[in-house]
Parts: sequence; C-alpha cells; structure tokens
Amino acid sequence: MLENGSPMPDVVLEDTEGRTVRLSEYRGDHAVLVYFMRSASCPVCNQHIKDLVRRRDELAADNVKILVAVPEDRQEAAAWKDKRQIPFRVLVGRRGTPHEMVGLSRKAFGSMQQSGSILVDAAGIVRHAHGATMPTGAYDKKGITAAVQALRSRV
Repeated sequence: MLENGSPMPDVVLEDTEGRTVRLSEYRGDHAVLVYFMRSASCPVCNQHIKDLVRRRDELAADNVKILVAVPEDRQEAAAWKDKRQIPFRVLVGRRGTPHEMVGLSRKAFGSMQQSGSILVDAAGIVRHAHGATMPTGAYDKKGITAAVQALRSRV
C-alpha cells in the first residue's frame, strides 16, 4: 500500500469508455480521491459510493476530483455505473486490477480483494492512503476529511 507523503506512481488505468487514464494527468490542477471498491456488487462499498455522491459538491469546493476504481472488467463496470447513475469516472485496470497497482490485493487463503482510498494532492503526493480487507473498514471518512482539510492549509 502507498504511504502518506510518498509520490504517487504514474498509475495508468482505463475508464468505462475505454479511454486511458493516468493519475498524473490531474497534477497541477486538482487533488484526486480514488476510492477502490472491493467489487461493484459489494453492498457496503456501494453505501460508501452513495456517501461520496452526497459529498461531491463539498469535495469539489476543495478542488478534489473523485474517481472510483473497481476490479471488474470494463463492460461490467460500465453496466454498474449506468445502473447506479454514478457521476464519477469509473476506472478499471488495463492489465490486472487497479487495486494491484497500489498494493490493495492481499493473499490469504487464496486471493482476498481489499478496498480503500487514496488522496493525492495536486503536486502528486499521497496525502491519505487507507486500505482494509473488510469493506466495513475501508472507507475512512474521518481520515479523508482531515486530509482534505490539510490540503487547504497547503494552498
């Protein structure tokens, strides 16, 4: 898992429209919050997404773009996004899952997909990184809020 204060590697993903997405493309303009869902069918993760939808104006006021990463393939992710009317760009891996690219896959009795979030500031530095095997512990709302508030003092 990435660590607070470390530079964000140039992760290259794909959105549900098939367009290449580099997290570095947001550098200089916006902070980026990426929420990594355990799966698009996870009811707990879907509740976390509902909270992010409710908070999107608040986060946008702090110049934070929200992205959602899912382990499913592009077609499944697009169907989920459309069905739930998700207003955020939804990302999938080009090779492997987005989760693997940031260290959110854990091997234990087979493969256990983790979920979590990463907040990267406009300079490309990780300001919040949190992951959990159980989806109930994956959305660190207080930690995200504190990290976003800390961004304000850096401006």
